[in-house]
Amino acid sequence: GTFIGSGVKTVSTGRVMTQGNISPTEKPYDLAIRGEGFFKIRMPDGRTTYSRDGSFDLDSQGQLVTRDGYIVEPGITVPNNATAVSVNAQGIVEATIPGQTALQQLGQIQLTRFVNKVGLESIGDNLFIETAASGQPIDGFGGGEGFGTLQQNYLEEGNVQAVTELSSLIAAQRAYEMNSKVITAADQMMSATTQMFRG
Repeated sequence: GTFIGSGVKTVSTGRVMTQGNISPTEKPYDLAIRGEGFFKIRMPDGRTTYSRDGSFDLDSQGQLVTRDGYIVEPGITVPNNATAVSVNAQGIVEATIPGQTALQQLGQIQLTRFVNKVGLESIGDNLFIETAASGQPIDGFGGGEGFGTLQQNYLEEGNVQAVTELSSLIAAQRAYEMNSKVITAADQMMSATTQMFRG
């Protein structure tokens, strides 16, 4: 009844896409998504990628871009003379312009969600692309049906729970040690049985 194998191997690495903690920042172009959705990012080669990393800034032309310089869809440009920029929960971007009493609307940041977001393929730098497993992208805006809302001056942190992961690692180590002792005991029993037969 004793089975001897040849070890273990990793079959797959799962991706956890749960909401991370949201923490405040001092940057006006930092945006966090509270709930479902991804930012739509246009790559230099024309591809569309998706990300939850909302650490945005402005490039030399005043366009809203990622920290790597990729344009955030649908392409919002902030005037050079704007004194303040606000983004509401629905993603509407408005700027305060000197000499104007009303806020100037610059556009609305688009969000995208997927039927199976775990099926997205990671290409690094917090960017994902759609796959057959993720399904087709569903576009919308913050606060819409099935979509989360945006929070300006906030960023979403990683969703890794360090305490939980360390506890799981310790439990796995203890289980491995117990299995090793079982194998050692089984080996000793087999060796003793073999010696008895020889005697």
